Amino acid sequence: VQLQASGGGLVQAGGSLRLSCAASGRTLRSYGMGWFRQVPGKEREFVAVINWSGTSTSYADSVKGRFTISRDNARNTEYLQMNSLKPEDTAVYYCAAGRYFSTRQDAMDYWGKGTQVTVSS
Repeated sequence: VQLQASGGGLVQAGGSLRLSCAASGRTLRSYGMGWFRQVPGKEREFVAVINWSGTSTSYADSVKGRFTISRDNARNTEYLQMNSLKPEDTAVYYCAAGRYFSTRQDAMDYWGKGTQVTVSS
């Protein structure tokens, strides 16, 4: 399985970006999918996760109300809509997939390579 994240870039504070993560190699429609992020020198942290059917989601407190995770099982793709971006959202964003609906990194079986998001003040 390969996960390919895209959609990162440079945006001003208050702006929006939508990240996509396309899976190939097998269908992940029965898997939970999530987003994590990492700033250089810091540990990777949880951002959002969605269950296999899209009926359950969970968010880090820091992004709640601003970010929305979704998925399209027909396209084997998940998304992260990021609104009202802040400079502290600057990080490399990684998509991941795991058999269970979990916010834990060690519950993820597959990882993408990451996409850079930079928010300028």
